[in-house]
Amino acid sequence: MTGIRTDLAQEAHQLHRDVEGVECRDETCHGYEAHVVQVRTPQAAQVLGKPIGTYVTVELDGLLRREEAGFSRAVEAIAGLLAPMLPTKGLALVVGLGNRAMTPDLVGPRAVDFTLVTRHLVEALPQFSHLRAVAALAAGVLGTTGVESGVLVQAVVDKLHPSCVIAVDALASRSVERLCRTVQLSDVGIVPGSGVGNHRYALSRDTLGVPVLSLGVPTVVDGATLIQDLLGERAPEEIPGRELFVTPREADSRVADLSRVLGYAVSLALNPSLSVEELNMLVE
Repeated sequence: MTGIRTDLAQEAHQLHRDVEGVECRDETCHGYEAHVVQVRTPQAAQVLGKPIGTYVTVELDGLLRREEAGFSRAVEAIAGLLAPMLPTKGLALVVGLGNRAMTPDLVGPRAVDFTLVTRHLVEALPQFSHLRAVAALAAGVLGTTGVESGVLVQAVVDKLHPSCVIAVDALASRSVERLCRTVQLSDVGIVPGSGVGNHRYALSRDTLGVPVLSLGVPTVVDGATLIQDLLGERAPEEIPGRELFVTPREADSRVADLSRVLGYAVSLALNPSLSVEELNMLVE
């Protein structure tokens, strides 16, 4: 099948299992399954539609089932997977991409709300010198600010000179089973709006001049891809509603849960000396 829209490298590889230049492995982290896809060659990158780099998809079903310690385990799992991708020193800029007025696009801005911001404290007060400097930006969207989010991020990067950028955004999946249940981490950056075919200014090392890590939650599946997922056949080009996007009816509560997990996880990855309980007191 062709014409399937997905931001998840794991799903792209499932569609092209015979492509060479891709390495995969499965891990278990704090009770959650993680699937690692490493795109090694330009040829593999072209076939999968994913830049060369590492992509990790974490399945968070236990969080949605409200399992015991599910939240803290999810935070620790994602933080543990993100930490090795990060530079060890320097200011980190966390960017929440998306539109606060749309629930499926709220993941990035809400994650910033749950991120421990320390730059102003580290620079001004010696008692906070043991913490890593972290700044955060909820960039908004072109339709509400009149400015591309990538342009805003570039301006802040030029001013603050961070050692890395961590971008959080909503993604698109090819399967309803993964909507609001998984998180993808990547070390290759992100293109805001790509999940809904609205490609914008890419956030990457090439555009910003610093390493860009990304965390994304699939919150939508487009209509044509949904038909292919459910029926196993390609949707006709003339089918009405090809540009519709579907999200779970529990999207509001799931997005709230996952945004909180991502904000805590980023904070813990950047300041591993803290605990989830300490973050709870500092962030909320």
